[in-house]
Amino acid sequence: MARNSDNNDVIFEVRDLKINAVRDDGSELPIVKGVDFKVRRGEVVALIGESGSGKTTISLSALGYCKPGLKFAGGEACLLGQDVTKMSTEELRPVRGEKVAYLAQSAAATFNPSILINEQVTEAPILHGTKTQAEADAKALSLYHALELPDPENIGTRYPHQVSGGQLQRLMAAMALCGEPDLLVLDEPTTALDVTTQIEVLKAFKKVIKEEGAAAIYVTHDQAEALTMSDRMAVMMDGEILQLDTPNEIYKNPSNLRVAEFIGSPKINVLPAESDEKGNITCKGITISQTLKIPKKSNLLLGIRPEHMEIIGKNKKKCLNGKIIHKENLGSDVYLHVVLNENEEKIIVRSDSTNAFEVKIGEEVNTEWNDEKILTFDLDGKSLPLNK
Repeated sequence: MARNSDNNDVIFEVRDLKINAVRDDGSELPIVKGVDFKVRRGEVVALIGESGSGKTTISLSALGYCKPGLKFAGGEACLLGQDVTKMSTEELRPVRGEKVAYLAQSAAATFNPSILINEQVTEAPILHGTKTQAEADAKALSLYHALELPDPENIGTRYPHQVSGGQLQRLMAAMALCGEPDLLVLDEPTTALDVTTQIEVLKAFKKVIKEEGAAAIYVTHDQAEALTMSDRMAVMMDGEILQLDTPNEIYKNPSNLRVAEFIGSPKINVLPAESDEKGNITCKGITISQTLKIPKKSNLLLGIRPEHMEIIGKNKKKCLNGKIIHKENLGSDVYLHVVLNENEEKIIVRSDSTNAFEVKIGEEVNTEWNDEKILTFDLDGKSLPLNK
């Protein structure tokens, strides 16, 4: 039965969590460096970052688990108000599977090939004693329907090798949800799937999580997955959360240059600029229509996303001149890689496919940006607010 979703119902809260790696000589290396975030019922929070950023390590704290060689070094990871990092193995046993469930990267490795699917999907609530077999079967069937699995009435009577990879991934979600946990930890669960199947599975996951009134932590290095799945996302680097907000807010207003460079594809263009005492900004001899909220004469960095630049005619005076060195065809859009005539700096400009087919490698072009979309940073990478 779906639970009521209350935005103020905090399912999981991390407070100043620290996790260290223990070296052979007994010394310790900080891996997770004091992170804080909450996950509320009905919400999906994505932890996104490159490999080694600490996202999987943090997500596993929800199960009160550290990988071998790691240890909890401080802070709390509270599931429904209880700090699971302080619990014993015996205390954690009824928590795992009943209150929190884990979805791994490989569904094929999760399922036993010699046992029928439905028997495995319903195993956890039976073992925990939270459902009878009939109740578990009914719950599994409702999940097969919700996850839009083919032939839901009979798919549970098959063996894992008799269904596709995408179907098996959805069945792994059914297995995790059958016990009606409050929190799901999804650790890159679509890695082994093709792009088209990934999209279908992600849509099904998010729909069912919302319907069940659960909460979820979604671990990924893939921006598209994070943007598709999450209500909020935490951008992680080097064991720290650089920014936690809605995907739209992080894209439009990154807190620093590292976040701006990580979120968005292709990568944001960064050009040197300067501001005067009144906050007026100039880049490559072009004055920006926006000004700094806190006027200061200084050197700074201008961030312009490729989708906020365009190729223009040759008669405009305020533009960047350059030469096309590469064309990246992505279907309806083509990204033109341009080396500027001045200082040989490289930028990327989005163009629709119709216009892009008319330009050639080596051709000189004029480009301009949309002043309303620019981002500004100081030389240390901190975001500088603008008067808009």
